[in-house]
Amino acid sequence: MGKFLLFGILWLLTGNPFISLLIILVVIYLLDRRFIGIFPSVTRPFQVNSRIRRLKQSLRLNPHNTSNKRELSRLLMEKKRFREAVPYLEEALTAIPDSAEIRAELGRCHLKLGEKNRGEELILEALEIDPRVQYGEPYLRLGEALSDSDRSKALSYLEQFKGINSSSCEAYYRLGRLYSQLDRREESRKSYQEAIDIYRSLPKYKKRSERRWALRSSFRMGLLPSASRK
Repeated sequence: MGKFLLFGILWLLTGNPFISLLIILVVIYLLDRRFIGIFPSVTRPFQVNSRIRRLKQSLRLNPHNTSNKRELSRLLMEKKRFREAVPYLEEALTAIPDSAEIRAELGRCHLKLGEKNRGEELILEALEIDPRVQYGEPYLRLGEALSDSDRSKALSYLEQFKGINSSSCEAYYRLGRLYSQLDRREESRKSYQEAIDIYRSLPKYKKRSERRWALRSSFRMGLLPSASRK
């Protein structure tokens, strides 16, 4: 009701319903970015593109700067340009062959490119070097990538991630999705509920990054048949 009242007031003030609607959407977006964090940043893509250009220019002048290669590869991965990120990661890994983190990132790129065997191999090598690399996130990425092709293995990886990082709403959400696909509805419900409970217990600074997984879990719980929610 309040939104309609606000829209009416803005319409009166501006004399244009489209401008009024645009103002409301801008206000909602700004409030979300300040307090909730569901909507993506409008400015972030421009900042990333600008930084990518600067890093590429810097590497043309100094092609042996491993730190710049690592930063560039991460930004390319953020832009989902995984194939472009691979050679930078390979060069960085040549310079630092015992880096579990670089190996895990390279493995994730291969997973995203559909090269699951190579991706899994690299990530398992990274986890052998450091079982807690990136707080166990490589396990989560393996579970995500293999959820369609090998659900039992995906479930195993997600369980291992849960053992390392028990405060991840995303892990429990993905576990819930896998259990649902395996028709294990009660375990699915428990996983979604665990994601919601974890979110509620998180400190305020951490809730922003985990909020979308808690919301997704709540939504998925609502879709479960009522019989499985008794």
